[in-house]
Amino acid sequence: MTLPLSELAQILAINFGLCVVAFALLWLVASAIRDVSFIDSVWGFGMGGMALATWVQVGGSGLRQLLLIGLCLAWSLRLGFHLILRWRAHGPDRRYVRMMEKAKAERGWSYAHASLRLVFLLQAPLLWIVALPVQLGQIGAAPNGVDAGVGWLGWAGAALSLFGTAFETIGDAQITRFKADPANQGQVYAGGLWRYTRHPNYFGDICAWVGLYLIAAETPLGLWALPGPLLLIFVLTRFSGGITYERRLTKTRPGYDDYQRRTSSLIPWPPKPAEAGA
Repeated sequence: MTLPLSELAQILAINFGLCVVAFALLWLVASAIRDVSFIDSVWGFGMGGMALATWVQVGGSGLRQLLLIGLCLAWSLRLGFHLILRWRAHGPDRRYVRMMEKAKAERGWSYAHASLRLVFLLQAPLLWIVALPVQLGQIGAAPNGVDAGVGWLGWAGAALSLFGTAFETIGDAQITRFKADPANQGQVYAGGLWRYTRHPNYFGDICAWVGLYLIAAETPLGLWALPGPLLLIFVLTRFSGGITYERRLTKTRPGYDDYQRRTSSLIPWPPKPAEAGA
């Protein structure tokens, strides 16, 4: 049966409330330690949290729900632990350090005020929207209200999501291994998946969440989750840290401008040939 509108609204409202409370507490932590760098890992864990919160409220055990929650948690836990371990190993992210210093110097904002305005204020609604596929896909009934199981679109989405998680996992492992070698200090890595795309992690994220949307889209409610992957694509391609650090690398790392010219920004593609005389 199709879920009553009031119950649907209640589930989504509870999920949103959980997001707000979680980010409010994390803002207090960031203000106390004067470091917001862990926020990137929270996005990984938070998306899995939305999937789990929905599953607990719906109480379902259908194949579609298990696919959504299983694939989401695989992506979520992998990314969350990767980013939090990177933060613990390397310390504060320079992007956020510069952001906070600039806010203090130019606007006179305290660390707590700047971190709230510039980092935490929009996190809850953005995460809640991006996670719509694993919320609405679990809540919604199958077409015509009949649980017909997962169809070809859902299985294609599952394959795409699994591929995306594997793709970014491999890319992250390759760049981590490269940076761990002191001999590569200051060098540009253009091997492995990074030979074909400058952002294997972003491409993997997009594949993973478009895949989850396709699983959800076989249900009437799941079709309405489209703003989730669209917002993710927009954020990663227009407002992510990649844009910021690429500008910096072209100025500080020899050879990066050539790598940037020859290598696809997002979609994996064979690199362009080097310019004559380069």
